[in-house]
Amino acid sequence: MTDRFRQRAAASLAGLALTLAAAAAASAETAADGRRSGFDFMSRETQGMQRDDSANPGMLWVRDGEALWSRKAGPAERACADCHGDAKTSMRGVAARYPAFSEEAGRPINLEQRINECRSERQGARLLPHESQEMLGLSAYIAHQSRGLPIAPPEDERLTPFRDKGRAFYEARQGQLNLSCALCHDDNAGRRLAGAPIPQGHPTGYPLYRLEWQGLGSLQRRLRNCIVGMRAEAFAYGAPEYVDLELYLATRAAGMTVETPAVRP
Repeated sequence: MTDRFRQRAAASLAGLALTLAAAAAASAETAADGRRSGFDFMSRETQGMQRDDSANPGMLWVRDGEALWSRKAGPAERACADCHGDAKTSMRGVAARYPAFSEEAGRPINLEQRINECRSERQGARLLPHESQEMLGLSAYIAHQSRGLPIAPPEDERLTPFRDKGRAFYEARQGQLNLSCALCHDDNAGRRLAGAPIPQGHPTGYPLYRLEWQGLGSLQRRLRNCIVGMRAEAFAYGAPEYVDLELYLATRAAGMTVETPAVRP
């Protein structure tokens, strides 16, 4: 064995040791934190759909949103791109910071509401209905630009009372079944309900594609599904109660990675 070969082998082993040490540290950090994305609770096949953009059905909405980004709308004849330019740079990290406080509304708004605020004030265009193809496309396209970044709720003191309301909603028992969000996603996460795994309820991939829906849906659609499942009365899309809950969930998931568009069962 030559000296050069020994040096290369030693360098390779040293590099491998550093890699393993880093992986062990990362695993210890994850184990200590205990938070897990809904991705971790899925089957291998569904995980594969999310990983592969060519197989991920949610990417169809992302492509629709990309086209809408450059389409002029309203009397102002303006497109999103006319103000914001290339979304790949201007929207990088934006979705990870919503809900955020709106001066105009005097309270937090989510990404979908911000899109409509822009359409109304900047474009003079019609508001996009909740869960419409256009709204889902634009929100998915914008959120997709933050994929791989950490969820980063704004450090804004004005959000505190609304975040507290969201937490109270999350922990409150309601409906004929006397259930709460926390009872499932905190106390029983990892167990199964009607044969399906119960995730921890972190909003890491919205809007996301659900196999059950055979389509893309917003976080509020999922929240309404849960509320109806508790046999409680669901609020209308865009209700302040849901936005407050979204804000709390974003805070609860702070630092976790944006996956949009995620795929779920």
